[in-house]
Amino acid sequence: MKLPKILTALMATGALVLSASAAEIRYVLHVGDKEQELKKIFKQWEDKTGNTVKIIPAVDDYNDRFAQIRLWLSSKTSNIDLYQIDVTWAGSLEKHLVDLAEDAKAVTPLHFKSVIDSQTSNGRLIALPIYTDAPAMFYRKDLLEKYNKPVPVTWQEFNETAKYIQDKERQAGNDKMWGFTFQGRVGSLPYNGLEWVHSYGGGSIVESDGTISINNPNTIDALNMAKSWIGTIAPKGVLAYAEEESRAVWQNGNAVFHRQWPYAYFLGAMDGSPIKGKFDVTDIPGKRKGMSSPTLGGWNVAVSKYSKNVDAAKSFAVWLAQPETQKQYVLLRGDLPTVVALYDDPDVKAKIPWVIDWKAFLLKAVARPSTVTKTKYNEVASKFATAVHNAISGNGTVEENVELLETQLIKLKGDGW
Repeated sequence: MKLPKILTALMATGALVLSASAAEIRYVLHVGDKEQELKKIFKQWEDKTGNTVKIIPAVDDYNDRFAQIRLWLSSKTSNIDLYQIDVTWAGSLEKHLVDLAEDAKAVTPLHFKSVIDSQTSNGRLIALPIYTDAPAMFYRKDLLEKYNKPVPVTWQEFNETAKYIQDKERQAGNDKMWGFTFQGRVGSLPYNGLEWVHSYGGGSIVESDGTISINNPNTIDALNMAKSWIGTIAPKGVLAYAEEESRAVWQNGNAVFHRQWPYAYFLGAMDGSPIKGKFDVTDIPGKRKGMSSPTLGGWNVAVSKYSKNVDAAKSFAVWLAQPETQKQYVLLRGDLPTVVALYDDPDVKAKIPWVIDWKAFLLKAVARPSTVTKTKYNEVASKFATAVHNAISGNGTVEENVELLETQLIKLKGDGW
């Protein structure tokens, strides 16, 4: 990857042009604890263009953040130029956002296709990727080696290995050991649940043509499998676990397997971690080999139609999606790039060697049905998560919950998404 050629191509499309008059670009995003790193990255664009970027901090809570951004856009506020949006928000916010397809045509082929597709609706590129996310199956490599067990590929192998090692460890005196921890609370099931269903061949809840596909035998089998984990290889409390509750069990050394996002790798490998040097990551299993279906996550940048500085805002959005910018994100912040070539970049591999594993996971990543269901996606996700939670917690049978979900989605769809 020769960056100067890419930059030349971008300049040829007009994506990077020095502003005739300086503009202040107002960008709404969740800053977290790395605001200084963001400012270092943004300054590079400021120096190139003469424009400046003013960060407008978004609220911490995920759902409140979506509501805040939707309110700003619905009111057509003109003093905000760009928004950082979740991978699932593009369909809901589409009518308020600028199409970036033409401006970004030189850079989009460099990114994971699944990420670009997730931000494309009706042929319009609603947002450009900044960084991405996908979960993996964390496993205790020391325990698999101790009991001479291979890394599982299918769910059947996974279930058997988790139960076998859990029981052996308990017999050896560790009565706190569990076979598996994951995020079983309602708010986490739009992605955990989709992974189980899709990896069993049950589809994507709603398919790309708008068809409601959830009620099928593979979905039933997947959710019955997940239901069987509760109280056997996973603690009953997992039904209320979010990321941090499930990670606590895992990082304290009390789980054989753990489904989690990449941030947990960094934390598990830190000095003082009880599992440092004892774990690795692999594909989330599937019904059969090759059916792994991690849920696509990540954050993207979108340009408001109501911006007073649309051209400068588009320039900044395209710049954020460039390979060199994404490289700064991964080196300074540890964020996973969406530019495929960066997973083979020597600087990235030297500083964050485990990032290499995530290339394979991202190539398999499955998008939630947000672009097809558009403004109704939040309701789709909520109804799906509630149905899955009821099914795996024993509040009605799996079959009853899936049938009810199908009925709810048909009603929600009405004449169309």
